Amino acid sequence: MGVSGRDAAALGRRLDEILAAAERLIRPVPEAEMEGVRDPAFRLFRLGLGFVDGMDRGRVTGDWRDERAPDDLRDGGAVARYGALVRGRVGGWFEGAGPRELDRVIDGPGGTRAGWALLEEVTAEAAAQLGHLQAALERAGRAS
Repeated sequence: MGVSGRDAAALGRRLDEILAAAERLIRPVPEAEMEGVRDPAFRLFRLGLGFVDGMDRGRVTGDWRDERAPDDLRDGGAVARYGALVRGRVGGWFEGAGPRELDRVIDGPGGTRAGWALLEEVTAEAAAQLGHLQAALERAGRAS
């Protein structure tokens, strides 16, 4: 039992809103204040990219959830630019996806699941990660 095209589009928009919010939050953070937020922000964007890669390949791997930010993503601006690229890729996937694309079965850690279930999982996880990122930035004295 899949989600309707309208529900899938809404979930896709929700994922984009989450990624856009993370992009706005991390962009102004200077390199000196990135400790503790750099990797979590990067991983949040990797969730979106992991979804698209999983849909394209028919398989997800768990390793992308544990990746560390590459060395060249030193400040918030660099991480935000990476996030913008991810948003473009995710948006492009939704633009090109056919109406039954999310019904495909995707293999991965924890077994197989339909693409719409993966989208629900990734969107929920991204929302939780956004909350953690926001809280970490607030603790660091950066109001949201």
